Amino acid sequence: MAQATDRLWGARFKSGPSAALAALSRCPDRYFRLTPYDLAGSRAHAHELQRAGLLDEQETRSMVEALDTIGEDFRAGRVAPTLDDEDVHTFIERLLTERLGALGGKLRAGRSRNDQTANDLRLFLRDHVRTLAVEVLALQQALVDQAEQHVQSICPGFTHLQQAQPIVFAHHLLAHAQAMLRDVQRLVDWDARTSLSPLGAAAMAGSAIARQPQQSAREMGYSGVCENSIDAVASRDHVAEFLFVASMLGINISRLAEEFCLWSSRQFRWVALDDAYATGSSIMPQKKNPDIAELARGKAGRLIGNLTGLLSTLKSLPLSYNRDLSEDKNGVLDSVDTLLLVLPAMAGMVATMTVNVEELRRQAPLGFTLATEVADWLAVRGVPFKEAHEITGALVKACEAGDLELWEASPALLAEIDPRLTPDVRDCLTLEAAIAARSGWGGTAPEQVREQIARLKVALEAQRQWAAEYAGLRLS
Repeated sequence: MAQATDRLWGARFKSGPSAALAALSRCPDRYFRLTPYDLAGSRAHAHELQRAGLLDEQETRSMVEALDTIGEDFRAGRVAPTLDDEDVHTFIERLLTERLGALGGKLRAGRSRNDQTANDLRLFLRDHVRTLAVEVLALQQALVDQAEQHVQSICPGFTHLQQAQPIVFAHHLLAHAQAMLRDVQRLVDWDARTSLSPLGAAAMAGSAIARQPQQSAREMGYSGVCENSIDAVASRDHVAEFLFVASMLGINISRLAEEFCLWSSRQFRWVALDDAYATGSSIMPQKKNPDIAELARGKAGRLIGNLTGLLSTLKSLPLSYNRDLSEDKNGVLDSVDTLLLVLPAMAGMVATMTVNVEELRRQAPLGFTLATEVADWLAVRGVPFKEAHEITGALVKACEAGDLELWEASPALLAEIDPRLTPDVRDCLTLEAAIAARSGWGGTAPEQVREQIARLKVALEAQRQWAAEYAGLRLS
């Protein structure tokens, strides 16, 4: 008679695993966070076994009730995995058999750890991308709220970290919000591709028992079932894609964080951080440091590392399932946790900052940021832009030599540089005129910025609806 084992494998082995193998094979403790998602898949599978005739109605009811109780006990801390529980699947089967006896062992029929683990991570991710989206939306909302206060606040815009042209501060803030809008759009697109259940694929060839996976897929909130059983258990491109989106989000957060490091410096003096969102120095009492921004900037490297680590793992794996794939959860759990730390802190920092509007305006024309207005003024009057560019450059050179601003150039100096530079050019050499001139779609003119804010609010509300309407398991 075969020797019983608490493991999900090993009946054909003459001895148990070595201590070294057991230590290497056991999943990290943090993987047991997937327990509620494995329970959800197990409930769906119990109903599938009833449809297949392996469980009767009463057995199914007892099975589902036991799974529900295990979930409640796990959340309350009344049950926990032991060192002998190799993974979340072993942990749940142990508890089931302790509570239901032989009936608990029936649940394993028609499925494999291969399709179970693939399903657990999909359910975890589909739940958590909604939570991440909500946190990104909170950061976007903080940017929008600040932008609404600064539609008329003029500041210098930059290229190459050199002052370039005047813009309104709202326009700069909204540029970051637009990038994060695309990050959530990527999560929405990702979810459309990931909303397919791998349950029913079993080890890799499909199940001879669970042959109506469409119904269990609907029960778990999926839109369908994976088309190919090998692909269902072997693919992790949806995990890599999530880690890319997380990395891209981390990079966009990092770019915003870098701006705050600059803006809050004594050199810029654009914003003051609220005391609750800044730190001091252990040796220099006067310091007020933008640690949230610096920490967020540093976390971007971690997010990128999680992506590259998984891609390296996937690179040469043959089909179908290989244990290498158990590494998929490391980067996912770390990336989710990292973003859930960073996003609320960044949102709070943005929402509570104070903007030095007077300093923004003082700096806006410095560095001859109105020079393009001269070139445009000439071009509108028929001067080829190549010539207009050269004439404007000569004017800047002359003003630099005379320690003058562009609007301080006398009629004589303008005529000396080029007769076509009449005194009327000074009408366009104001910050308000430069801003108002950029009134095309997407420009920095206040009316365009207000319209951009209105459109962005509509887009954000649509993303909130998407996050709220998820039909699957929500725990995060």
